Amino acid sequence: MKKRAAAGGGKEAAGIVTAVYETLYDRFGPQGWWPVTAGGETEARYSGGPVCDGQRFEVAAGAVLTQNTSWANASRAVGNLVRRGALDPESILSMDVRVLAELIKPSGYYNRKAVILKELAACFPPRAEITRESLLAVSGIGPETADSIMLYAFGEPFFVVDAYTIRVFSRIGLIVPGECYENVRTFFEGNLPADAGIFQEYHALIVKVAKEFCRRKPLCGGCPLNPHCGRETA
Repeated sequence: MKKRAAAGGGKEAAGIVTAVYETLYDRFGPQGWWPVTAGGETEARYSGGPVCDGQRFEVAAGAVLTQNTSWANASRAVGNLVRRGALDPESILSMDVRVLAELIKPSGYYNRKAVILKELAACFPPRAEITRESLLAVSGIGPETADSIMLYAFGEPFFVVDAYTIRVFSRIGLIVPGECYENVRTFFEGNLPADAGIFQEYHALIVKVAKEFCRRKPLCGGCPLNPHCGRETA
């Protein structure tokens, strides 16, 4: 069923945020984030999101592996871990860091990411309770990765802000270019219902429109956001 955002309090900003979401959803439809690997399979695919601890850890690991690279590269690293039977906290912790780095090599920055994955595994259930604060305490996990894990792995309503979000909404005129992460996150969370399903779709839809139209050099012709955009498109 389609997840619909609802403007609150009659605020102009909330109305625009909602209108942008509806426009993108109507144009592109659901995006199917986050893909996970089902039992007996080796390729991640969207099946409604993670439903068990193993899949939740897979999402968390994937959020680390996709840092500074494409999901295509990150998914190859995920696949290597799945085929090795090593995509769980205990396997990651017991594995030699050099072996782990080799398995995740397709994701790039693999030596550093291997260390981050080990730190992540050490603070993951059943060893500890995951919170946004505990994730931010892991060296190499910043707000965007932490919020991605909380939202997509655990279904907690933290809005994920990335460079695409800043680009799209600064061109629309709702945020200032270069605005800090926490201010942008608070802006979205304050102008949308606290619904993880909406947050997931909205973030994915922003990535979609940014890649197809709202690029560094924008392709404004045919962009679904033209009615909302403050940028000159002529």
